[in-house]
Amino acid sequence: MAISYKDSGVDVERGYEAVKLMKEHVQSTYTEGVLGDIGSFGGFFQMPKKVKHPVLVAGTDGVGTKLKYAIVADKHDTIGIDAVAMCVNDIVCQGAKPLFFLDYFATGSLSPEKVATVVSGVAQGCKQAGAALIGGETAEMPGFYAKGDYDIAGFAVGVVDRKKIINGSEIKKGDVLIGLKSSGIHSNGYSLVRKLFGEDIDKLTKFDDELDARPINVLLTPTKIYVNSILSLIEKVHVKGIAHITGGGFIENIPRIFPKGIGCEINTSSYELPNVFKVMQKRSGLSAEQMYNTFNMGIGMVVCVREKDALETINQLQLTGEECVVLGKTVKGSGVRFV
Repeated sequence: MAISYKDSGVDVERGYEAVKLMKEHVQSTYTEGVLGDIGSFGGFFQMPKKVKHPVLVAGTDGVGTKLKYAIVADKHDTIGIDAVAMCVNDIVCQGAKPLFFLDYFATGSLSPEKVATVVSGVAQGCKQAGAALIGGETAEMPGFYAKGDYDIAGFAVGVVDRKKIINGSEIKKGDVLIGLKSSGIHSNGYSLVRKLFGEDIDKLTKFDDELDARPINVLLTPTKIYVNSILSLIEKVHVKGIAHITGGGFIENIPRIFPKGIGCEINTSSYELPNVFKVMQKRSGLSAEQMYNTFNMGIGMVVCVREKDALETINQLQLTGEECVVLGKTVKGSGVRFV
């Protein structure tokens, strides 16, 4: 008796149905640079003609164990935004405009409706970033994932004129650090978050007086995409460096943009710490330094500008809807010092 691919747990018909359901979401992201259509072996994108000396900037990332909350809540429409955000927020730090995005979705048993819902979030994130979703991979891997589990990751490519690359090399002592507020925890530190809030859906959907919200709503808030705000800013202001505050928090990420011999002072009283981080610090017993080395602490991006440009930077960011604060300044030395 023959054993078919379907008998082994892979149903290609479900894959065809998933592609059919995804197609509308994918096409909604297309920009003028897209060539071809979904279904080819590769995605095609034409380089913008306006960029004089184009340099491609690429980034790839996933959303980590935040996925667990999407799975236990059976809410899959925003996790794709996180996948896009984690990639495009990285490449815009170099001054690059995102061009296109590819996603990877893997699961044990494919549900066409679920994958289409996830991809609808990916498409929404791409539209927020001005990037085209030009392809991806949907993998059905029976026996590899637990029932109902899946993973999603992404890959983004952007372009910047060689003369306009932002790499932090011009940063000097006395420059100002401006923080752009986050939408919440974003997509880092969730292995610890899950220890603090658990995965019991009944508890997660019950109002938490200390958190002043239903935990699941806070924990699944999608990562903020800063692309349009940053691209608009760098057209108006000379930005010396940009840091995306992800895993490793302030302590690991901000110094990545500094040249040798430069560190910074951060004024922790320059903004009100969002309540979720206060609750997590209380429940975990972590020190303030450990918290700032794990989470974004309410700041998703940090831009470094000359002191004379600080006010204009804030004004420009506010025009694009950002809440921002003067976090601190650069100093001689290394690393991050909290004052």
